[in-house]
Amino acid sequence: MQRSLMKDLIVWKNRPDRKPLILWGARQVGKTWLMEEFARNEFENYVYISFFKNAKAAKIFDEDYNPSRIIDTLSVMNNTEIRAGKTLIIFDEIQDAPKVLESLKYFCENAPEYHIVAAGSLLGVALHTGVSFPVGKVNELRLYPMSFMEFLQALGEQRLAEQLSDYRNPIVSDLRDSYVPLLKAYYFVGGMPEAVKLFAETKDYDAVRAVQLSILNQYDGDFGKHIQPNVLPRIRMVWQALPMQLAKENKKFFFGQIREGARMKDFEVAIQWLADAGLIYKVHKVSKPAMPLKAYIDFASFKIFMLDVGLLAAMSEIDKQSIVDGNAIFTEFKGALTEQFVLQELKACTSYTPFWYSGEKSTYETDFLIQNGKDVIPIEVKSEVNLKSKSLRVYYDKFQPPYAIRISMSGYERQDWLENIPLWAVGATDKTRDYI
Repeated sequence: MQRSLMKDLIVWKNRPDRKPLILWGARQVGKTWLMEEFARNEFENYVYISFFKNAKAAKIFDEDYNPSRIIDTLSVMNNTEIRAGKTLIIFDEIQDAPKVLESLKYFCENAPEYHIVAAGSLLGVALHTGVSFPVGKVNELRLYPMSFMEFLQALGEQRLAEQLSDYRNPIVSDLRDSYVPLLKAYYFVGGMPEAVKLFAETKDYDAVRAVQLSILNQYDGDFGKHIQPNVLPRIRMVWQALPMQLAKENKKFFFGQIREGARMKDFEVAIQWLADAGLIYKVHKVSKPAMPLKAYIDFASFKIFMLDVGLLAAMSEIDKQSIVDGNAIFTEFKGALTEQFVLQELKACTSYTPFWYSGEKSTYETDFLIQNGKDVIPIEVKSEVNLKSKSLRVYYDKFQPPYAIRISMSGYERQDWLENIPLWAVGATDKTRDYI
């Protein structure tokens, strides 16, 4: 399999001002595989240490943070010569060894010649329990589930994947009949590497669903292992409510749908835990669509999306025929999967931070807002070829952005005020606009 983040890792390796690297990402998105594949391809050798239930390795960092002593000890323990510039040192599951995380500061200051990559599936959760983060002393990258482009590459559709680098290229629209069936397959399979690998090898949807359910069970197991008993029921309530929340036409998160009379303060800790674990994405509403968008965040109003569209389909018990072949029962939930897919692509493939906005009394709403340079751009998501954009037109007439974006199953189209981008090409939208 190919992961686009590999290019970023190679850039990091060759930076003269390189610092130890933290690779963020939820459990099962492929962090360990990527770190080891990077080591195999770019270094003479590597040392891999997982600190999950590994008190012996964690104890190395108890005495002090002297990089020379730590390197020598790791070298002997792993029977491997560790050489600066030639060996990649991988620290995995560092949330279970807080002193390993703290040691990165001293490697940065006193031994910058060593290449160190660290990761932890629940590192974000650990940081909220008092673990010290080496601010300013590390570089950071985030790994998401496999994007649609990576999915195509895994399936051997390299040429289709390459065309997606420019969504305005007529070929991208001309090949609609090739992209759409694969996009629907991605809605079912999603981007979890284990599910993608199995699908690429077997095309067995039932086997893929079994893998997805196994991953969901592992997440549920994490809830029980790492959460205080008084918070656990609320985390499960939020998690189990996600399909119902996303199925609504208005996808603003309503606490009353979790439990009658529920309020935000009752579930703040639960939602934060899921976000820290990388299992959900919060997309905040802004009170005003103006620059900079972060200055206008309404922290009390947000949408919540899942980590992966395939896991959303699995949790919602949507079968293969409903998604890939299409039927009337699937009509209502199609919008939920489509908006989840777009959010996932924006997260994995672009540098944008998505927000959303609605008018007074919710008379109109943008699915997403992004900040591109000095412009705030509205995005509307359509699950089919229906190109009516009433809400987007109302927004455009009121705020007069330089242009607006509609994402749909139709091919590329440019109008005076609007660009229609094919759903299968969302990941290629991260570029400086030349719209005139």
